[in-house]
Amino acid sequence: MAGEEVTQPSYNDISKPKSVAALEYNKKCIFCKIVNNEIETELLHCDEEISCFRDIRPGAPHHYLVVPNKHVGNCKSLSKEHVPLVKRMVETGKDILQKNNLTDLSDVRFGFHWPPFCSVTHLHLHVLAPVSQMGFMSRFFYRLNSYWFITADQLIEHLNSKGETN
Repeated sequence: MAGEEVTQPSYNDISKPKSVAALEYNKKCIFCKIVNNEIETELLHCDEEISCFRDIRPGAPHHYLVVPNKHVGNCKSLSKEHVPLVKRMVETGKDILQKNNLTDLSDVRFGFHWPPFCSVTHLHLHVLAPVSQMGFMSRFFYRLNSYWFITADQLIEHLNSKGETN
């Protein structure tokens, strides 16, 4: 917006995307603040479109959140045109796991909380590994085939089944 000063954040070893336009940023959203370096959080991945950081309440030994840099609502607000974004989020999660020497994807869970069971309304993919080491409550919160959690594959299938957006 005119008259607003935008400062370029500084980063140690990860190059950061340029500041996000006002319509792509929600000043009340904690994930928007993390992506824009307004809250000190170690970014494990950051490119022009996607960032990744550790969950502050890990449900597994490796629990990462992969988020779009632009503010995107929760998974229920997505359309078919968001399928490539969701797929890139999953690929980013896999890359982070590989960088952390986790190559057995059979013991990994990629998914989203389904509204109204979202604590943050900025789209975020949970990457949990190893699933076999998740505690009782984590197994409940990130449970397959539940009303509150949907796998990335299920979300992609759901979005692909929607009609074209106008």
